[in-house]
Amino acid sequence: MMSQFTIRPAKESDAEAMLDITARSVEGLALHHYTPEQIANWISGRTPDYYRAAIAKGRAHVAEIGGKIVGFVDSEVGELTRLFILPEAAGKGLGARLMDVGITEALKGHAGGPVRIEATRNAVPFYEKFGFRVVGFGTFTRAEGGPPIEIVKMEGMG
Repeated sequence: MMSQFTIRPAKESDAEAMLDITARSVEGLALHHYTPEQIANWISGRTPDYYRAAIAKGRAHVAEIGGKIVGFVDSEVGELTRLFILPEAAGKGLGARLMDVGITEALKGHAGGPVRIEATRNAVPFYEKFGFRVVGFGTFTRAEGGPPIEIVKMEGMG
């Protein structure tokens, strides 16, 4: 089934789907690594405009199966910033394909050195398969006063 997916550059009209995939991915794949309050904070305040801004930079790509978006990846110079897939698409090779695209984009214009990722705790084993290693820890919060969400800082050569 996963061999039938296609990856293409994201367009502005994909923003709603990217928001939905983020929420469904976090709720389905990070559930055992974060509290319900942390997950609610994670999604709090996100809108399609958040994703439109990323799309406008020209480094976001979406994966489709039968015309339905099932995952996406976004990068900045030297950093893979977001990689989310629907829980039902996990474990079938889609993440690896999106990872390849994301790293390729992160390396464009990168002057050398490692590619950075701020990973969720549940995603660390996935990134380690690609040679990324843990170099630190941090937190972020989206909602004012919301519980902090732990992240794992990783680096790799991509």
